Amino acid sequence: MILLPSPNFASKACTVAQMGASKCIQSEMLHCRSGHNPVTSVPNLKKPLLSNSRAEVVKLSRKCSATEASNRAKSLIVAASPPTEDVLVSTDPLTKKDLVDYLASGCKPKENWRIGTEHEKFGFQTDSLRPIRYDQIAELLNGIAERFDWERIMEGDNIIGLKQGKQSISLEPGGQFELSGAPLETLHQTCAEVNSHLYQVKAVTEEMGVGFLGIGFQPKWGLKDIPIMPKGRYEIMRNYMPKVGTLGLDMMFRTCTVQVNLDFSSEADMIRKFRAGLALQPIATALFANSPFTEGKPNGYLSMRSQIWTDTDNNRAGMLPFVFDDSFGFEEYVNYALDVPMYFVYRQKKYIDCAGMSFRDFMAGKLPCLPGELPNLNDWENHLTTIFPEVRLKRYLEMRGADGGPWRRLCALPALWVGLLYDEISLQNVLDMTADWTAEERQMLRNKVPKSGLKTAFRDGLLKHVAQDVLKLAKEGLERRGFKEVGFLNEVTEVVRTGVTPAERLLDLYHGKWGESVDPVFEELLY
Repeated sequence: MILLPSPNFASKACTVAQMGASKCIQSEMLHCRSGHNPVTSVPNLKKPLLSNSRAEVVKLSRKCSATEASNRAKSLIVAASPPTEDVLVSTDPLTKKDLVDYLASGCKPKENWRIGTEHEKFGFQTDSLRPIRYDQIAELLNGIAERFDWERIMEGDNIIGLKQGKQSISLEPGGQFELSGAPLETLHQTCAEVNSHLYQVKAVTEEMGVGFLGIGFQPKWGLKDIPIMPKGRYEIMRNYMPKVGTLGLDMMFRTCTVQVNLDFSSEADMIRKFRAGLALQPIATALFANSPFTEGKPNGYLSMRSQIWTDTDNNRAGMLPFVFDDSFGFEEYVNYALDVPMYFVYRQKKYIDCAGMSFRDFMAGKLPCLPGELPNLNDWENHLTTIFPEVRLKRYLEMRGADGGPWRRLCALPALWVGLLYDEISLQNVLDMTADWTAEERQMLRNKVPKSGLKTAFRDGLLKHVAQDVLKLAKEGLERRGFKEVGFLNEVTEVVRTGVTPAERLLDLYHGKWGESVDPVFEELLY
């Protein structure tokens, strides 16, 4: 789609967008005169000017203050999934300040903070337990669209997802089925959204002989058994992954996660939440560890999904120790992201393979795959989606450390992080608790938790003891929110009390009543 500038268009279009789910960022165009303060309301547009669109106007400033505005209007055109086309071609090259302002545009006052939950799950054929094929996925997507009024997302002739309001459904490389939820105010709304989605999926799949499994790693089938989805970006990633790690294809085709996306009010608030999230991410990994099987047998890990990320592509994954430096802020994250190798550029509805190339070179017009071409903020947004640390910054923060699991855990994960990060007292207590943790200790936890879970030794005790304190802070934070959300933590309360992770319970079943077969897990963790 091509949008023409309005008569009021100055040097660039000035658009801004509200936080959405990580794979479905949406925006509307809004024109403003260069040099004016950003406007504070959105016109009532009957039709969106970009597909997948919604917007909220925010101030574009590094410190997110009400008085600072960008010196010139910038073209903040945000990518959807699949990425949007170029809407306006910038006459001025992007600067690093533009990239910093893009991240800062996510700041919003506390009353506008929302909860965005995403989860992935494995589809399987109920008679053979084999992974579902793309033609079955297409039938499922079309069935949901027809029965429940979702809009189809196409790549060429292939249906690759759905959207409805602020929710989207997308496909991961091996056909993992993902719900990217709407930004919601309470955990009650979040859990209702999950339940509604699972009901809709089940209503269609029961007639197809298909089920969905809530687990962190494909328990039975090898890479050769996993179907490949017809999405251009995944072909580029599939070719690149073996060059930078040994487990990247396993990450793409055989893992599932649940994550929550949370807001911040300022650069300082972002820094505090980022640090708390990184420090405690290994605890979340332990609490939700749920991937102990590979190709029908125990794999030696409680979270194989988490272990896989240690040798996927260390240029774009990990614990980001620089986040704890005194100099850290939006600009430092931009510096980091500029040095993360690219995967692709999206032009004329095609993915152009730029794997391993530099976004810095792109900004200078020196990208080998597109010589002379300059990036826009679509390209920057797309690039940010290809970075995979344990906590990821966009215009919001993503907590990325948990395995996929059954529906109650899909509600518990956002409850944990909302209780810790959306309550000022709990957040400060987390920062105080972790203030003297060293980079080496944080990395040690990241390395050992996938295998030993809550039994990981830490200082003079076990990680279980730290988790007890963390859970208490999360419960207190939820209580102070006043929405009666503490019950959503019941699913992890028993895990913390006993120190026994979900994966260890699955292993007990495997060695006990399952008779050393993983097949019963498809019923045990069936949605």
